[in-house]
Amino acid sequence: MSCDAFLPALVSAALQDLFGIQIAPESLVLQKTRKEFKGQKTLVVFPFTKAAGLSPEATAARFGEHLLQKDDRIIAYNVVKGFLNLELSHRVYLSYLQEVLEQGHRKFSEKKETVVVEYSSPNTNKPLHLGHLRNNLLGWSVAELLKEVGYSVKKVSVINDRGIHICKSMVAYQLLGNHDTPESMQIKGDHVVGHFYVEFDRLFKAEVADLIGKGESRESAENQAPVMLRAKDMLRSWEAGDPAVLELWNKMNGWVYRGFDETYRRMGVDFDKLYYESQTYLLGKQVVQEGLKKEIFYSEADGSVWMDLSADGLDKKIVQRSDGTSVYITQDLGTAIERHHDYGFTRMIYVVGNEQDYHFKVLFRMLQKLGYAWADNLYHLSYGMVELPEGKMKSREGTVVDADDLMDEMVDTAAQITRELGKTDGMNEEEARRLYDMIGLGALKYFLLKVDPKKKMLFDPKESIDFQGNTGPFIQYTHARICSLLRKAGHPSSELVQAYEPSEKEKELMVLISEFPAVIQEAAESLNPGHLANYLFDIAREYNQFYHDFPVMRESNEILKAGRTAVSAVCAQTLHKGFSLLGIGVPERM
Repeated sequence: MSCDAFLPALVSAALQDLFGIQIAPESLVLQKTRKEFKGQKTLVVFPFTKAAGLSPEATAARFGEHLLQKDDRIIAYNVVKGFLNLELSHRVYLSYLQEVLEQGHRKFSEKKETVVVEYSSPNTNKPLHLGHLRNNLLGWSVAELLKEVGYSVKKVSVINDRGIHICKSMVAYQLLGNHDTPESMQIKGDHVVGHFYVEFDRLFKAEVADLIGKGESRESAENQAPVMLRAKDMLRSWEAGDPAVLELWNKMNGWVYRGFDETYRRMGVDFDKLYYESQTYLLGKQVVQEGLKKEIFYSEADGSVWMDLSADGLDKKIVQRSDGTSVYITQDLGTAIERHHDYGFTRMIYVVGNEQDYHFKVLFRMLQKLGYAWADNLYHLSYGMVELPEGKMKSREGTVVDADDLMDEMVDTAAQITRELGKTDGMNEEEARRLYDMIGLGALKYFLLKVDPKKKMLFDPKESIDFQGNTGPFIQYTHARICSLLRKAGHPSSELVQAYEPSEKEKELMVLISEFPAVIQEAAESLNPGHLANYLFDIAREYNQFYHDFPVMRESNEILKAGRTAVSAVCAQTLHKGFSLLGIGVPERM
C-alpha cells in the first residue's frame, strides 16, 4: 500500500461534509501532480461543481482549505482551473522510509484470481535466439509482477515438438548426419538440430534451383523438391506412429531439451508446467471432430476441415489438412482447453510476437464459437520484433543471433569494460567472474525490458552495456555505490531519522521512492515491465544527483546524516527489489 493511501478516505469524507456527496473511497482517483506544478497529488473537481454550486476554481479552493484544516499531513494546496494540487508533509514519506527500513517492502493483498502466463514456446528445430530472449524475459517478468501484486500465477510453455519444421531437421540429419551427436560435434544439442535445419534449407534451395533450370515454375519446383516431399512424408509417418521415425524424433528432441534447459538456467527463467504439441494436438483433433459434427467446422471436397470466420471480419481457416494431419492452430485449441482444465484460470496471457496477431484473433474466436465462455478472458500480449543494427534475422538461413552466443558476448564485453574501469580491483577471480556475469546479463535483460513491449526495438549490445545513461549497469553501479556508503555509515538511529527535516530537493527523492508500490501495480496491470525499469532508472539518476549535492559521510549534523542514510538505504532496497522483478541481480561491490 502506498504512503498516500489515506487520501481517498479523507477526500470521500470531505465530499460528504462539504457537499453531501457520497462516493466510496475506492472509486476516487487522485492523480500524480504534473512536474510543472507544486504538490504530489491532484484531485479533479469538475465532477463536483454542480453539487457545490460553485465555479471549478472556487470548488477546488474550498476543498483545499477544508482538507488543510482537517489533516496536518496536508501542508499546502494550489488550484489550477478545476485541478486541486495537494502538497503532503515530508512526514508522510518519512513514515514510508521507516517502514521499509524496519519491515521491508509491504506485500500486496492476495487476489482470488489465477492468471496463466504462456511464454517461450520454442520449436525443437533450432536453439533459442535473440527474439526468444525478449519473449522469455518479458513473459517471466510479467508473471513475477502479477504474482507480486497478489495474483496466483502459473508460468507455462508449450513446446512445439512436432510438425513439418521438425521433420526438416530430421530429414537433413538422415541425409547428412553420419551418426553425429552433440558430443561428437562438441556443441549443445539444440545447436546440433538447428545446424541441420539450416542444412535442409540449403538442400531445398539447390533442388528448387535445379528444377527451375529444367523448366519448372518456382511454385511447382518448391512443391516437387524431393527433400520437401520427404519431409512431408515423414510428418505423415510420425502421425501414423512409425517406430523408426519416432525413435529419431525422440533422440533429436532429447538433445534439444537438454540444450534448452541449460539456456533457461542461464537466462534465469522457469516454468510451472510444460505442455507438448505432440500431446495436445490429439485433443485439438478431437475438438475438431466434435465441432465438425456440430457443424461449427466444415469439410471441403478434398477432406480438409475448416472454420469460416469471414462474418467476424477474419477469413476461412484450415484446422486439418486433406491428408488428416493437423496444423498449428489445432494444437493451440487443445492446449488452451487442457490449461483451463488444469488451472481453471481467470485469465490467460499469451506472450507472443506481433507477427502472430491474426493467429490469436482466429484462435480466440474459434474457442468462443466452440462454446468456451472462458475464451473471453484470453489475451495476446503482442510484442514487437527485435532487430540488430544489421537487420532482421532468419532462422532457416542461419542468420539468427543465438541466445547462448549473445549471452556469452555480453558477459565477455562486461568483463572487458569492468576491468578497464577498475571496478574489480581487490576482487578474487571468482568474485570478478560473478560480477561480469551479473553485469553482462543485467545489461541484456534491462535493455530488452525497458522498451514498451508493443514497440519494435533495435538491440545494440554496445549501447546496452554502457555504465552511463538508461542502462542496467548504471543502475547496478548506483546500488553498489549505496552499499559502499552504508558499509561506512552503519544503520541509522530511528530517533534521529524521525527528526530529519529534508530540503525540498531531498523530499523530491523521498516522494519518488514512495511511488514504488504504485509503479509495480501499474507495470503489472499494464503487462509492461518497462514502467518499472524506467522508474528504477529515474531513482538511480536522482539518487546520484542527491549523492553529489548532499554529502552523507562528511555531514557533521547527525540528524541530517541519519536521514540521508535512511534515504540511501531505502533507495538500495527499492533498486534491489525492483530489479529482482525484472530478473536482474544487483552487486554490493563494483
